[in-house]
Amino acid sequence: MANPVTFNVGPITMRSLLSRNSLAFAAACGFALTACSLGGPSEDEVFTLYRNSATDESMRIHIASFDAHEKEEYNRGNCEQAQALFQNQPGVKAKFWCEKGHFRK
Repeated sequence: MANPVTFNVGPITMRSLLSRNSLAFAAACGFALTACSLGGPSEDEVFTLYRNSATDESMRIHIASFDAHEKEEYNRGNCEQAQALFQNQPGVKAKFWCEKGHFRK
């Protein structure tokens, strides 16, 4: 039988955690990951950059989402700056714009 792999995580080894409390350990990891994702920016603080197509003005193509854990002004400012940089490139015929909120088709 092969020797089990042991990962040292401080004074407790991964092997001892998995052998004694695997369910509790998995639950704690899941809780920690969920807690980290709960603190995201609200819909009012997120901005999304779109463009249309040079051949079809009605298209909405997602370029980027600005969802830093900052205030609305920060994400809006970054979106508008990116919009201006894209729009002002020589030869660009597509239109770029920012909208409040996450990507929507």
